[in-house]
Amino acid sequence: MHLPNTFRQISLRSMKPLTEQEIRAAFVNCSKGEAKRLSVPRDLADRPWDDLDFLGWRDPQAPDRAYLVTELDARPIAVALRCPGPASWQVRRSMCSMCLTAHTGGVSLMVAPKAGKARQQGNSVGDYICSDLACSLYVRGKKDAGAGSRPQESLTLEEKIQRTVANVAAFLAKVTA
Repeated sequence: MHLPNTFRQISLRSMKPLTEQEIRAAFVNCSKGEAKRLSVPRDLADRPWDDLDFLGWRDPQAPDRAYLVTELDARPIAVALRCPGPASWQVRRSMCSMCLTAHTGGVSLMVAPKAGKARQQGNSVGDYICSDLACSLYVRGKKDAGAGSRPQESLTLEEKIQRTVANVAAFLAKVTA
């Protein structure tokens, strides 16, 4: 997989705590007005920043919207996501493409409008992601999705974190391409 230079600098450090203003300024696939109006979590100070590779949250006022923000090249980058309502097939076990955690009904197709001109043309990209956007916590064993949710692997925790960070970076590269 070839990623632009911007996305090659992947760090295993945890995220630094971000402010609401930093998060709103980091959105690449929505207008400044949309970023100003979107719902940012009120409990930013209470988030487990040391265990996060990215901050993800669902909009409590609009369940079909979600947001993801991470740091790439030491700068925050954020994307707005759309999450279609659950379909009947989602009661089956599905795997998150970011952290490789399997859930029964806990993975959603999340679609991001592409940035720039591609967004104006209506282009988007999607991926199957943990519905609660808690990939970082599943990888670290801080949150449990149930029996059989994590495949047996010989990778170290650091390598699993690196893979998750790389998967997030690859998704963001598609959004900004």
